[in-house]
Amino acid sequence: MKLNAMIVLAALATPMAHAVEYRTVLPKQSAVQFEFRQMGVPVKGHFKRFATEMAFDPAKPEAARARIEIDLASIDAGSAEADEESAGKLWFNRSVYPKAVFVSSAVRALGNNRFELRGTLTLKGTTRDMTIPVSYTPGANAATFDGGFALRRLDFGIGEGMWTDVSAVANEVQVKFRIAATGN
Repeated sequence: MKLNAMIVLAALATPMAHAVEYRTVLPKQSAVQFEFRQMGVPVKGHFKRFATEMAFDPAKPEAARARIEIDLASIDAGSAEADEESAGKLWFNRSVYPKAVFVSSAVRALGNNRFELRGTLTLKGTTRDMTIPVSYTPGANAATFDGGFALRRLDFGIGEGMWTDVSAVANEVQVKFRIAATGN
């Protein structure tokens, strides 16, 4: 009887290996930001509205999936003039292409809670393959997924005409994101 009681106590004291699948995104704790150079001066901005659908189980990262839709009209590029200019045909052409969409196709574990997220980004009617490094930080109430990549705006036709001169507006835009999510 004493041995059985010890086995039960040992089983209760052993933490169960329980993986959480993160699906519920917390919009107020999430962000999509960008930075580029205009006339050599850094300009920071962000998007106020975006929708994220995801499923991530740290025990099975290869089964993860993600879809992020960014409402391009929600841009805050530092001034009302810049926000308005971004709507036009030379930039985002938002009346025809109101959203940027990233859809994952594969996730590869790199170790130490780092992952490589592969997928496609569609922006202004152009779709390109992307590989994005992402770090995962588990938390008591939510996990965060931080990532970033360099977007070459001219690859997507962002900034046409006179704006193709990269000495005025740099071709490279640094995009960073943080997605906070809870498990189901």
